[in-house]
Amino acid sequence: MLMDFRGEQFDVILQAGQSNCEGGGLGPIDRPFEPDDSIWYLNGDFTVTKAAEAVWGNEIVCNLSLPFSARYIQKGLLQPPRKLLIIRAAVGGTGFLDMRWGLKDDLYLRMMKMTETALSLNAANRLAAFIWHQGESDASNNAAYETHYWNLTALLKSVRETFDCKRLPFIAGDFVQDWKGSNREICEPVVQAIRAVCQDAPPAALVETAGVILNPQGGDHHITIHFPDEETRRAGVGDS
Repeated sequence: MLMDFRGEQFDVILQAGQSNCEGGGLGPIDRPFEPDDSIWYLNGDFTVTKAAEAVWGNEIVCNLSLPFSARYIQKGLLQPPRKLLIIRAAVGGTGFLDMRWGLKDDLYLRMMKMTETALSLNAANRLAAFIWHQGESDASNNAAYETHYWNLTALLKSVRETFDCKRLPFIAGDFVQDWKGSNREICEPVVQAIRAVCQDAPPAALVETAGVILNPQGGDHHITIHFPDEETRRAGVGDS
């Protein structure tokens, strides 16, 4: 950590899952995010940096936590002088079935340590929301509905209980519709499991993606599975 943040009070947003949560889509932006001192990242290496959109070539790399954070502030949910700290715990191409997000697995343990670190910076820090987008990897590994339901339920329950925030809002997302439509047999059990977790563990919501385009057509699996950045803004992520 290059700066001392013990004097700052943060609302903490936990961002975890795989590539659509880490940032995998590319695309032009009508209203680029403008960094300021109110929104910060806790990165995977445990450094704290000012939140900013990543750039690949001439295009913005998707990060759905940024429109969410901007909307969080616009709705008056952040009370100055408090600031937002986004825990960047997502890693592309990961799931439960490849032993990355289970309660004994490395990414789960790192996420929990990152959250502990964020909250320990100041006794007044609090978890405000949990943003999750994951499931494509498990679908590709033919996850059953029951398996995905119980894995995600256990993860969410663990976060809420460990950090004593049983009413922590949980926001998950549907898959890219074109990719899901081409792989419906393997995708539907996972998406239905995510939807059921959101119904059974309130406060929670699944952001639907009907009408949201994918990255430029004709790419390979790793491109067509992703949302461009502008589309995450239109999908209503910031309004959930």
